[in-house]
Amino acid sequence: MMIHKFRKSITNGSAALILAGMLAVTWLASAAADTKKPAAPAPKAAPKAAAPKAAAPKAGGTTGGATTHGPTTTSHGPTTGGTTTHGPTTTSHGPTTGGATTHGPTAGGAHPGGVGGAGAHGGATGGTRNTSFKSPAPKGNNEHVTKSGSAVRTRPGGRVADVHDAKRGMDVHHGLAGGHRVSMERHDGSRVYSERGRRGYVGRGYNYHGHDFERRSYFYHGHSYDRFYRGYGYRGLMLNVYAPGFYFRPAFYGWAYNPWAAPIAFGWGWGAATPWVGFYGGYFHPYAVYPSAAFWLTDYMISQDLAAAYAAHQDGAEQAAAPPEGGQPVLTPEVKQMIADEVRNQLALENAEAGQNAQQQDVDPGSSGIARLLSDGRPHVFVAGGNLDVTDASGQECAVSDGDTLQLREPPPSDATAANLVVLSSKGNPECQIQLTVSIQLTDLQEMQNHMRETIDQGLQDLQAKQGTGGLPAAPPSAAGPAAPAAYAAVAPPPEPNPGADIQAADQQSDQAEKDVTAEAAADTGGQASAAPASPDAPAAPAAPPAQPASVEMGQTTDQVTAALGAPTRIANLGPKVIYYYSGMKVTFKEGKVSDVQ
Repeated sequence: MMIHKFRKSITNGSAALILAGMLAVTWLASAAADTKKPAAPAPKAAPKAAAPKAAAPKAGGTTGGATTHGPTTTSHGPTTGGTTTHGPTTTSHGPTTGGATTHGPTAGGAHPGGVGGAGAHGGATGGTRNTSFKSPAPKGNNEHVTKSGSAVRTRPGGRVADVHDAKRGMDVHHGLAGGHRVSMERHDGSRVYSERGRRGYVGRGYNYHGHDFERRSYFYHGHSYDRFYRGYGYRGLMLNVYAPGFYFRPAFYGWAYNPWAAPIAFGWGWGAATPWVGFYGGYFHPYAVYPSAAFWLTDYMISQDLAAAYAAHQDGAEQAAAPPEGGQPVLTPEVKQMIADEVRNQLALENAEAGQNAQQQDVDPGSSGIARLLSDGRPHVFVAGGNLDVTDASGQECAVSDGDTLQLREPPPSDATAANLVVLSSKGNPECQIQLTVSIQLTDLQEMQNHMRETIDQGLQDLQAKQGTGGLPAAPPSAAGPAAPAAYAAVAPPPEPNPGADIQAADQQSDQAEKDVTAEAAADTGGQASAAPASPDAPAAPAAPPAQPASVEMGQTTDQVTAALGAPTRIANLGPKVIYYYSGMKVTFKEGKVSDVQ
C-alpha cells in the first residue's frame, strides 16, 4: 500500500516534496534515535513527511524541480546544477576484478569545469557549422578545412582560436582570456585532456551492467585523483554525467540537507595573506552565519572556484578581471540564495542515488544530469568551474570563468543542442556582461553541472571531517562511519600509472599540431591561414568543387580509416574486436583491420 501511494504521488508531480520529506524524516528520526541509542542506525524515512524549510532569508527564483526523465528507477527530489569534487581520492582500485569491459570514453572532447571539447565555444546563434569543430563559429571568425581533413578557425584580426588535427586526433582551443586547452583521442580509445595552469586528465572508458562509464585520472599541481562518469545519449549527443565514487550515509545527507539547530559562525581561515581573497574581494563575500550546510557548501564551492581561477591566472597566463572593492559584492545575496537552493536540491538527489546504490540498482544518468533540468519546467542556476567562451544572440563572443553564475530560465527547443542562459554574475571584461543572454552547448552545460556536483561532494567530505569543530554543529552518530563505494567504481579499470606525463606530452604535441595545421591551411590558400569568414553577414565565397566522399574498405587498418574519416567519436575495445563510432557509421576491426562497416 505504501509503495502504491508513493507511485501515485510521483505521478501527481510531488516527487520533490516526497524526497525532501524522506531526507527530513531520516534526519529527525536519526536525531531522535541518537538521543536514545547513539549507535542505532537511522530508521527508514516515511514517504509523505514534509521537509522543514531552511532558516534562510527568502529569495526569488528558487531553482528546484521535480520531474522524472527516462527510465528512472526512483524519483528524486529537485535536482539542481549543484557542483563539487571529492578531494583527491586516496584509495586506488587494483586491476579489474570482473563486471567491467574497457573501451573508449563515451563522449569525445568534454572536459572539466563546464568547458566543452577543446576547440569548442558555446553554441553561436550566428555563423556556419563546420563538422571539424564541436560548435558553430562565432560571428566574424574565419574557418578553413584542409585537404587532410584538419581545420583551423581564427578570430577577427587573424588570431587562432581553434585547431583540429585529424592526423593526431587532437583539438586545440585558445580562449578569449588567454587559456590554452587540448583534447586528444588516442588509438587505444583513451582520451587526454590538458589545460595550461589547470587540472588535466586521462579518461578511459569501460562497461558496467551494459552501460558506458569513464574513469578520469586527474592531475593537478603534483597530485592525482580519480572521478567517474556515466555516458548517456541525449538529443543526438553523447554526454558524460558525474557519478560519485562513493556515497555517504542517509543520516549524513539528512543532517546536511536540513536546517541546523541554530545558525553558526565559521572561520574559514582566509586572510590578507590569501591572494585570491584580496583579488576577488569585490566579487564575493562569505556569509556571516550559516543556517544549514547548503549555505556553507555554497561558500565552499565559490571559494574553491575563485582560488582555481587565481591560480590559473598566475600559472597559465590567463587574463583575469576583478571588480573593484567597496559596496555590495557582485555575487549578491539573492544570487547566492539561488545557488544554495541548487546545492540543497543536489543533496536530495544524491541521497536518492545513495539508496539506489545500497540496493544495487543502476542510477539513471538522464535523471542525474541536465536532461532532467531541461525538462522540469523550472529555472536552474549553474556555476562555471573554468574558462568557457560563449556567444550572445548576435554571435559575438564573451567568456565566463570560475565562480560566475548563469541561470537557465526556459528549456531549449526539443531538437536544440545548445541552451540560452542569463549571466547573473561575472567579474568584468572579457567576461560576459551581467544580464546578457548567452548560448551554451549542452556538452558544456553538462560538464558545468558535473563540476558543481564534484565540488559539493568534496565539500561534504570536508564538512564530515570538521563537523563538531570550529563552530560547526556535530552530526548525529548515525551519520558517522565510512562511505559506501559505488559498485561501478569498484570494477573500473585501474588508475592511469602516470597521468601527469601523458597530460604534459599532449600539451607539448599541441604546439606542433597547431604549426602543422596552420601551415597546411596557409599552403591551401596561398599563404592565408583562413579561407572565408564563417559569419552569415560576410559575402558568400564561390562554391568549391565537391570533394570526393571518404571511403572505407574491408581490410584497411585503423590508421587508414582515421586518415579517411578523422578521429572517431567513441571507441569500444571488445577483446579481439574493436569498434570505431562515427556519426551515422560504425566501423568494426578484427586483428587491426576492417571486418565490417555499418
